[in-house]
Amino acid sequence: MEERANLMNMMKLSIKTLIQSALSLGRTLDSDFPPLQQFFVVLEHCLKHGLKVKKTFIGQNKSFFGPLELVEKLCPEASDIATSVKNLPELKTAVGRGRAWLYLALMQKKLADYLKVLLDNKHLLSEFYESDALMMEEEGAVIVGLLVGLNVIDANLCLKGEDLDSQVGVIDFSLYLKETQDSDGKQDGGITAVLDQKHYVEELNRHLSCTVADLQNKIDCLEKTNSKLQEEVTKEDTKVELDTYKQSRQGLDEMYSDVWKQLKEERRIRLELEKELELQIGMKTEMEIAMKLLEKDTHEKQDTLVALRQQLEEVKAINLQMFHKSQNAECSLQQKKEAISSFEGKTNEMMSAMKQMEERLQHAEKARQAAEERCNKMKQELAGRLDTCQQQMSQLDSKCSTLEKELKSEKEQRQTLQRELHQEKDTTTLLKTELQQMEGLKKELRKLQDEKQQLEKICEEQEQALQEMGLHLSQSKLKMEDIKEVNKALKGHTWLKDDEATHCKQCEKEFSISRRKHHCRNCGDIFCNTCSSNELALPSYPKPVRVCDTCHTLLLQRCSSNSS
Repeated sequence: MEERANLMNMMKLSIKTLIQSALSLGRTLDSDFPPLQQFFVVLEHCLKHGLKVKKTFIGQNKSFFGPLELVEKLCPEASDIATSVKNLPELKTAVGRGRAWLYLALMQKKLADYLKVLLDNKHLLSEFYESDALMMEEEGAVIVGLLVGLNVIDANLCLKGEDLDSQVGVIDFSLYLKETQDSDGKQDGGITAVLDQKHYVEELNRHLSCTVADLQNKIDCLEKTNSKLQEEVTKEDTKVELDTYKQSRQGLDEMYSDVWKQLKEERRIRLELEKELELQIGMKTEMEIAMKLLEKDTHEKQDTLVALRQQLEEVKAINLQMFHKSQNAECSLQQKKEAISSFEGKTNEMMSAMKQMEERLQHAEKARQAAEERCNKMKQELAGRLDTCQQQMSQLDSKCSTLEKELKSEKEQRQTLQRELHQEKDTTTLLKTELQQMEGLKKELRKLQDEKQQLEKICEEQEQALQEMGLHLSQSKLKMEDIKEVNKALKGHTWLKDDEATHCKQCEKEFSISRRKHHCRNCGDIFCNTCSSNELALPSYPKPVRVCDTCHTLLLQRCSSNSS
């Protein structure tokens, strides 16, 4: 208990002096800063207090790096520190690795967090510490609380070139005495506490000096025995070496002749390889020319795909024109209300099929990006041409005058489109023979062609039903406008940064270590865990994500209205 109290008081003094001196300097601290060195010495004594001795083949081992290695398992963020410490070639002992680990944790400003993780798992620390050790008692939690104040300090510690293995930590009380002399009369109690701890620290220093002297005596004895053994071995080795030299000389001469022959053969093989390399370089240039020709072919094939998509967009434009024309004939459509209900299902199936077709086209374009980087340019050209097609659609809507004339023109255009589709099928067969390397894309194109044929059949069946669908489509447009307004209201929020939020937006409670920050993936604001415990699937996320309570209720209402 006395040792724990002494170490506790020394830790308070070292942290206090370190913070005051760092704030007075107003810059980043180096490894040569005396208060920082004293802090690491005191922290090392605190971690060594109550350590269990482990027996190995070399002898007894007592190091505080063992419990620090547990942080990597308990906290994945500390894996970078462990790997960097293991990769340092200068460190050869566990003590040096432990000191390097403390340096890196202080530079990351997470020393208090890592030690708190250790204290929360005392059942694991019991393997390394005694039951009355400082880290197993309440004093360890108090020290972790004091270490949180070090997050104010910026440290830049260089680990390369420093001998962390052989450093001997000795506490210098002159730093603490100077601080207490400069402070007010209220700090006289700190001087008395330091003087009371002086005897304890002197005993520790004497014990360390004795262990160092014993180790030096053992090293001297080992050096003397090694010198004697070397003298005896050298005399016997000289006689054996003379005999072996004579025998090995003959073998070396034979080996020399064999090696000379092998060198000649290797030179001949090297010349042949150089000639083969020149041939391969010529082949490489020819392959590059062939690749350029293939690129031109792919560009031409992409143009045909663009033409196919334009024709699909024209079909959509014709359907939209029919919507506007059907509104003028509402009086004649009142008698056919019963037929509308049967055609509503067909229209929904057609829209879903069109959406699936667009999604498959997007997947095909993504696959081409992974297969060849050159397809990216063609996608940009497709996007520009789609915009031009949309502009042409708006112009065509204004030119339509009457229903009867456009129905006749539609039939003629459909016949021309069918002829063009047959021609395009012939061109696709030629393209399939040339694109043998793009087998995955062939299958997708075939699926798209089958879907086009199905869509053409559906369009022919629905030419007669377009007049009957006007009323239903006008109602669906109103619903779509309402849904777009809701989406605009939901998407108008911006993603709030972590630094801008200090309180929960809903319950207005302040964030802390226990009350963490969580983003709502719908509105972008920051909430606590209790106010954002719900999860829902959003259009921008494939899996269910975290959503606040308000967004959760809005999205549920929206889903219920859509289902009704």
